[in-house]
Amino acid sequence: MRKWWAPSTMRGYRSSWLSKDALASLALVAIALPSQMATARLAGVPVVFGLYAFVAGTVLYALIGTNRHLSVGADSTIAPVLAVGVASIAVVGTSRYMTVMALAALLIGVVLIMVGVLRLGWIAEFLSTPVIGGVLGGIAVEIVVRQLPSVLGVSGGGTSTIGRISDVVSEVGSINGWSVGIAVGTFVLIAGGRRIDRRLPGALLSVVLSIVLVGVCNLVNRHGVETIGHVNGGVPHVAFPKATWADCRQLIGPVLTVAFLCIAQTAAIARRSNASTQSSSDFNRDLIGIGAGSIAAGFIGAIAVDASPPNTIITAASGGRSQLTNVFAASVVAVAILTLTGPLANLPLATLGATLIFIALKLFSLREFRTVFRFDRIEFALSALTLLVVALIGIEQGVILAMIVSLADRTRRSARPRDTLLGREPGTDHWIPVDIDRETEQVPGVLVYLVYAPLWYGNAHYLRFRIQHLVDAATVPIQAVIVDADGMSDIDFTGLQTLRNLAAELAQHGTSIGIARASHLVHHDLKHGALLAELGSDHLFTSVEDAVASLGPSS
Repeated sequence: MRKWWAPSTMRGYRSSWLSKDALASLALVAIALPSQMATARLAGVPVVFGLYAFVAGTVLYALIGTNRHLSVGADSTIAPVLAVGVASIAVVGTSRYMTVMALAALLIGVVLIMVGVLRLGWIAEFLSTPVIGGVLGGIAVEIVVRQLPSVLGVSGGGTSTIGRISDVVSEVGSINGWSVGIAVGTFVLIAGGRRIDRRLPGALLSVVLSIVLVGVCNLVNRHGVETIGHVNGGVPHVAFPKATWADCRQLIGPVLTVAFLCIAQTAAIARRSNASTQSSSDFNRDLIGIGAGSIAAGFIGAIAVDASPPNTIITAASGGRSQLTNVFAASVVAVAILTLTGPLANLPLATLGATLIFIALKLFSLREFRTVFRFDRIEFALSALTLLVVALIGIEQGVILAMIVSLADRTRRSARPRDTLLGREPGTDHWIPVDIDRETEQVPGVLVYLVYAPLWYGNAHYLRFRIQHLVDAATVPIQAVIVDADGMSDIDFTGLQTLRNLAAELAQHGTSIGIARASHLVHHDLKHGALLAELGSDHLFTSVEDAVASLGPSS
């Protein structure tokens, strides 16, 4: 039996992996150091708290989690939700804002641990892939808009996406060319480095070069380039956030939204990177590990943590073999917090803004939107609607809408399911759909109907009218209707009653009904609802051919 205190990601560890983990950790530090600081800025807290969150989340997940590559830390997907939620309670930049942010981290951690302990990780499947793409795309738009003032060197403003864009447009005449140049250079270094080799430290190089440029050229005083200013490093203070029950009540919405985003994003990353071995119990334990990381971050005043897609990709692509890659990276970041915070005072906001914009563009997958559009226009419309609501109205509202539209779409598909008539392949006893471009023949007086859905209250009357319409539209009188139940998983009470009424109506016109290829579940429903006794056991068949032979005109 697995012991919860034993790091499962270290099982079977080989000494030869140590050098690979150490080298991979340097590649991870190169992207994590600037991105964690940028994410902290996105959440409205000092940059050092993003680094604290990375260390706390990494260590706790390494001790509890199951995925060898998954990287945990402050994440740009949830940072805007946290910023908006906490800003509704406290003023950004105040000590109270920091306290409420830490409280949010604790509450999110508790929710994730409860989900893991209760094995509720399956709710990660609650949203469809296209709708999740819409949520992430909307968050990406929000991140880019929020960073425009930093990369353009203007003051910005506004409380909504449209308001922020309007304020930036009104300040076009005040754009700082040096800030724009630094942002463009940062973006080129990051994108170019990743195009050449994912392991190239383009993000870290841009941080170093921009700090040097600001210091050498005195860009703050001469050209008004804005920097992050003094960074208070050192060992964080451990304490429970001093907040009220009213704060907890006001945080319920943002906390549940962030927790849900953490679950969905962790599922997507974990299953993609470890698809062959990931089990539901492993995933629930991963959620506990991330939740523990958020609680640890909350106790040191940092922001909540999440599984990070770009950091996880870097870890795997750089040859990391275990969570030691992340632990080594966290150790380097911890040393930087203790010794290297001085030079960070000259780090331009444009550098962090460009870093976040690069990450945001990775969240916005245009290729996935095109793929969804080609596959199904309705799913594309739902994805686009979710994106617009998240970007223009709010992330919480967008997530709620995403849940509603996902369920609505699935209900619509089940309430109006696909169906078809079957025909016999000439010279065989095989009955196949008539709409698959293969030759079929019909038995006069027999209608064989197949529906690809369970029979439930949402579609029962629709299917009843479909069958009645097909019977009425037949060119010759229908003597028997054969319902092929191979695509029917179950029947509920309303469906059973509707099928009983249909059988009675057909019988009044001299048409019998038979059911072929019913599963043991459908058989149970028919028997338990007494419909099987009414139809007669001789109207239940193991194959369509048997049903046609028994109930057809020649019988």
